[in-house]
Amino acid sequence: MFRRLSAEAFGTFWLVFGGCGSAILAAGFLDVGIGFMGVALAFGLTVLTMAYAVGGISGGHFNPAVSLGLAVAGRFAYRDLVPYWVAQLVGGVAGAAVLYVIASGTAGYTPGGFASNGYDALSPGGYSLTAALVAEVVLTAFFLIVILGSTSKAAPAGFAPIAIGLCLTVIHLISIPVTNTSVNPVRSIATAIFAQNGALGQVWLFIVAPLIGATLGAAIWKYVLAPGESPANIGQVE
Repeated sequence: MFRRLSAEAFGTFWLVFGGCGSAILAAGFLDVGIGFMGVALAFGLTVLTMAYAVGGISGGHFNPAVSLGLAVAGRFAYRDLVPYWVAQLVGGVAGAAVLYVIASGTAGYTPGGFASNGYDALSPGGYSLTAALVAEVVLTAFFLIVILGSTSKAAPAGFAPIAIGLCLTVIHLISIPVTNTSVNPVRSIATAIFAQNGALGQVWLFIVAPLIGATLGAAIWKYVLAPGESPANIGQVE
């Protein structure tokens, strides 16, 4: 179990550090910044690379919502949820902390939003709580459908990390203007801790909505899209 939890912590560290780091450090440069496209790709690449690096150890969740969805789908043990969530939180907060140390290495630095998630005034596009809720639930549900489908026995072996990483890229391209894209409670908590824009007061939505979306997506896959599939331990490494 120690190796599995360590893999989850390192993978989640990389997701927060790489994805949010691209937004904080590289997206803001005028004319040469990477913009929304670059940030979206960075998030997808963090998951893709770590899924190949440590997915064989822990299943490569790096996201409490993904762990819950896999449990609902019968591919992950409920008893392991809390340990995985703790490991993911530790890794995510550590990634945000290291990112803060780097980002604060310039004169006059203030963290501001620190790539945190939000709605209303904290939404990049000024989107409402309802819009943010719907976006996060729907996008997390589809994320789980892609994860479960690409890791099923019917899918080509070895390509799941590519499909999952590209799916996360598309999710960010859709929803960065709406919420700055969460679909991952730990990613939201980690950045809200260091933000100075009131993001902690809204982080509840980015905990609740992805968990609801993951449960919905897992249920759709299990009972609608793959009713004949045996609930094997795909996504769980014993």
